[in-house]
Amino acid sequence: MTKLKIKRGDNVIITTGKKEIKGKKGEVIEVIRKEGKDARVIVAGLNIVKKHTKPSAANPQGGIVEKEASIHISNVALLDANGKATKVGYKVDGDKKVRIAKTTGKEI
Repeated sequence: MTKLKIKRGDNVIITTGKKEIKGKKGEVIEVIRKEGKDARVIVAGLNIVKKHTKPSAANPQGGIVEKEASIHISNVALLDANGKATKVGYKVDGDKKVRIAKTTGKEI
């Protein structure tokens, strides 16, 4: 499995995709990794879809529920301290490996 450079809690910008969400910023809620498949992320408040649910014990009414759908990890970019998209680099600081923003050189 490849190492992912975007983690839960990171602030990201959506670089490509639907017109409604392209260019929007948000926080990563979850990173989905699957064996042999590409990674996806769920960004808070973005890529909202409507899901039809059957009545259940947890939701006795059923109906239409809005929730965040996943986005391919290649379609999001990490934000630096200035609010611009950046690539991620690594630097060894003593005995720790830390992520740095390529645009500013500062630690993430």
